[in-house]
Amino acid sequence: MTTEFALNEQLLEKINSFSRKKLTEQEVYCFPVILCDNEIDRDGERFSVAALGRLAKLFIGKTGIFDHDAKGSNQSARIFDTAVMQDEKRITKAGEVYTCLTAKAYMVRTGSNADLIAEIDGGIKKEVSVSCSVKRKKCSVCGAVKCRHVKGQTYGGRICHTILDDPDDAYEWSFVAVPAQVGAGVSKSVCMEAADDTESTENIAEMAVREQLISDIMRKSWLGDPTVSLKGFREYLTTLTTEKLYKVKQDTDKAHENAVFDDSPCLTGTKAADRKDGNDSYNSYKI
Repeated sequence: MTTEFALNEQLLEKINSFSRKKLTEQEVYCFPVILCDNEIDRDGERFSVAALGRLAKLFIGKTGIFDHDAKGSNQSARIFDTAVMQDEKRITKAGEVYTCLTAKAYMVRTGSNADLIAEIDGGIKKEVSVSCSVKRKKCSVCGAVKCRHVKGQTYGGRICHTILDDPDDAYEWSFVAVPAQVGAGVSKSVCMEAADDTESTENIAEMAVREQLISDIMRKSWLGDPTVSLKGFREYLTTLTTEKLYKVKQDTDKAHENAVFDDSPCLTGTKAADRKDGNDSYNSYKI
């Protein structure tokens, strides 16, 4: 297994933006990493696609350490490039197209890190975890910041989890034994093919807008009719243009405002006496 990829002049220029001396291709070791994604992790949390787009900018230049132990002696690598990638054939547990934040990291070849490089190439040092802060954590079921829905439980066929949104800082990324996000880790170079900076930035912005529109439409449509097929509905929405998605969202918002709800969020149109799950512990709120 080899994780290195070919360096070109553009990538070397990005690396040298962080170095005091001009490094050559022979002096550096580079490897691709999947930092995080929009899949529900072991902690019952996931990043929104918009958050991944924001983190792509925040993680440029961030250092790689071990086990989130912020000692200078633990610094091993640095990120010099990032990109948000999608796999249209893969759908997450939340019903979204799988999206991940990838990065290219480098380290200077020295006698002391030869073993680490061998372990990375050999697949021993592989799993990684990110450290960052987000301004908002919201419930995947109702969209509220605070509610009584329980992570891990299923409501109307949907797994309750926390959506991490609006990141405002990225601290570091670490090699760890067991990351919260199953898919985070060193990958092979074929996974790291990305567009140039301008196109990548535009794609991230457009993708984030579309994903947010689709998420909002699906959530409010499900609130009005919990029997709706989320997978089939998502597949239909992804075929629409962004302009059309805005129109569908407007129509969905209007229908939602005119709907009649009981006192319990996320069980719209269902009376408490008719609930099959027997759970009456919900917050009252307005979307």
